Amino acid sequence: MLDGMSENNTSIVIAGAGIGGLTAALTLHAAGFDVTVLESAHEVKPLGVGINMLPHAVGVLTELGLSAELARMGVATTEIRFCDKHGTVLYTEPRGIAGGYPHPQFSVHRGRLQLMLLDTVLERIGPQAVQTGRRVLGFERDEAGVRVHTADTEFEAAVLVGADGVNSAIRAQLHPADPLRWSGVRMWRGAADIGPFLTGKTMIAAHDDTDHELIAYPISERTLNWVALARTDDPGQLPAGARWNDPVPVDEVLDYFPGWDFGWLDIDKMVRSSAHIVEYPMVDRDPLSHWGEGRVTLLGDAAHPMYPLGANGGSQSVVDARVLAQALSESPDDPASGLAAYETQRIEATSHVVLANRAMLRSWGEESPDELEKVARSYRQRTKA
Repeated sequence: MLDGMSENNTSIVIAGAGIGGLTAALTLHAAGFDVTVLESAHEVKPLGVGINMLPHAVGVLTELGLSAELARMGVATTEIRFCDKHGTVLYTEPRGIAGGYPHPQFSVHRGRLQLMLLDTVLERIGPQAVQTGRRVLGFERDEAGVRVHTADTEFEAAVLVGADGVNSAIRAQLHPADPLRWSGVRMWRGAADIGPFLTGKTMIAAHDDTDHELIAYPISERTLNWVALARTDDPGQLPAGARWNDPVPVDEVLDYFPGWDFGWLDIDKMVRSSAHIVEYPMVDRDPLSHWGEGRVTLLGDAAHPMYPLGANGGSQSVVDARVLAQALSESPDDPASGLAAYETQRIEATSHVVLANRAMLRSWGEESPDELEKVARSYRQRTKA
């Protein structure tokens, strides 16, 4: 047993105050666990642009009593229209309640959702529940507990949950030979104040025949969130000069979309009306056979980073949080067994999503309605989304 570690220590440390980590804090607290969240940033700010919470995630947030807040801050998306670069609608798929799901699909501003979860954690658990400026660097563990190392102090806990994102330090310690896999696709994200968009509850996904895609959906009555994607290199390991969250000029994006003209959406105006445009590489990692060891596990992007094509990354982290709390509750005297049960339930499901998102990328250019419907149906079957 680690020196100073109590055999009856039932506290849980979560590394990362993102959507997954904060939701896990809420589900674990609701299950009766003592939770502390360690966040590397000195202040949690409303960063990012849009994110989709799919019905399975909305169900979890509803159980936590947050559905009214979700509805207030977001848009209940009812359909996705697949288009070509001229705006011709090739296939329409109903979403949320309209698609037969028991809960809506909400499109929201990622930063506003994160701050809502943070406020809820602080209200329900207390101001001590989230400690900022605490970047988790690594850990020690034995059969009785975990010592978590940050730059200036240590924390002792019964369980450590790594929810520290795609570049997780906890995953790196558990799985050192585990490189990021780059798709060869660059992504640019922005949000534009352009007024009402289509029905106000419509998402679009438009492709051309040269591996370019535009995804757009409203996150408020006036704000349209958009993601532009272009294959610029062969897949493989991430280049050393890859940019993360770097601002880019408007023309750098538009140069990849010549001849795109929807009629009902002015793409040039949309991009130029965006206050901030940032770039990301589209990356994932190969699915793992196990996430953690003993009293340490992973959650969200730290466990299963995936391409954003299925709008499923954030939603899967929310589902992780619910399953984690349930599994630990069912094994209160043996946290390691609870974590093993959590991983057993989630690894296969999330691996399917990672691989389904890769398959969706390979389907770019499938522009016939029949092929699009086939791809969409296959994705729903493989991901339950």
